[in-house]
Amino acid sequence: RREHRFAATRGGPMSTHVQKPGWFTVNVFNRVVAWMTRRGISVWGSRVLAVRGRKSGQWRTTPVNLLTLDGKQYLVAPRGHVQWTHNMRAAGGGELHLGKRVDTFTAAEVGDDDKTPVLRAYLKRWKAEVGFFFNGVGHDSPDAELRRIAPDHPVFRVTVTD
Repeated sequence: RREHRFAATRGGPMSTHVQKPGWFTVNVFNRVVAWMTRRGISVWGSRVLAVRGRKSGQWRTTPVNLLTLDGKQYLVAPRGHVQWTHNMRAAGGGELHLGKRVDTFTAAEVGDDDKTPVLRAYLKRWKAEVGFFFNGVGHDSPDAELRRIAPDHPVFRVTVTD
């Protein structure tokens, strides 16, 4: 089911698409990837994202896949408008952890019209892991299909500041 609401700041429809992770993802997969990443072992570009909560101000963490495309770095939310994406919009950045390395960054949200090449590259690299969340759209889908799903998948351009 696709839901939309009007975003007062943008004046147009904004997707509220969310796919909650299942028990296995939360209790096994994400924990294993985060554990490995915290020890410096990147699983296909994995990092642990730390971003301050928009209400609590407390650091919140989650494993993410950091995509590098044409020398720029991006975070894509395959599950849609989840908590870390809301927090990222409010905080404007955060930290990416890989072992003891911590990269502080600022983040700028990418507009829907500019997401197509990023989504294509993301799906090419991680479709086996996250393809289910893109409703049959893959890296080899036409641009129109990638543009159609773009509102459901926030993308942030990451700029390391330290």
